[in-house]
Amino acid sequence: MRFLIYLIPILYVLCPYDLLPDFFVGLGWIDDLIILGALYWYHFIYRPAKIRARSEGAHYQEGEGRRRETYQENQKRAQTDKRFSKPDPYEVLGVNRGASIDEIKGAYRKLAAKYHPDKVEHLGDEFRVLADKKFKEIQEAYQELVGK
Repeated sequence: MRFLIYLIPILYVLCPYDLLPDFFVGLGWIDDLIILGALYWYHFIYRPAKIRARSEGAHYQEGEGRRRETYQENQKRAQTDKRFSKPDPYEVLGVNRGASIDEIKGAYRKLAAKYHPDKVEHLGDEFRVLADKKFKEIQEAYQELVGK
C-alpha cells in the first residue's frame, strides 16, 4: 500500500495520456505539477507529522504491563511530582554535596540577606510574596543541613 501511493503518481506523470495533453506547453504540465505537489506534500509534510503525533500521542510504559498512557498525562504527572516533592537543600543553598558547615552557613547568610522580607519591603506585593516563599525555602534547607 505504501508503494502504491508513490507508484500511481509517478506512472501518471510518465503516462502519455493526461487530463491535459502535454503538447500544450505550460498548460499540459499543470496536472503533472499538481500530482507531484501532492506527492511532495504527502511524503515530506503529512507523513512526518503523522509519525511524530503517533510517537508523542501514546506509548507503552515499562513495567506497567499493557497499560497505555498518553504523552500529556505523563507530562502532567511529572510536573505534579516535581511540584509536591521537596527541593534538594544543597541546590537551594547553591553549595556542593560535600560542603562544610562554614560554607553552608555562608551560603545561607548570603541568600537570607538577599531574600529577607525586610530587604524587599519597598518592592511590590508580588515580589514580597515570592521573596517570602524563597526565604522560607532557604530556611528549611538550612535547618535540614545543619540539623543533621
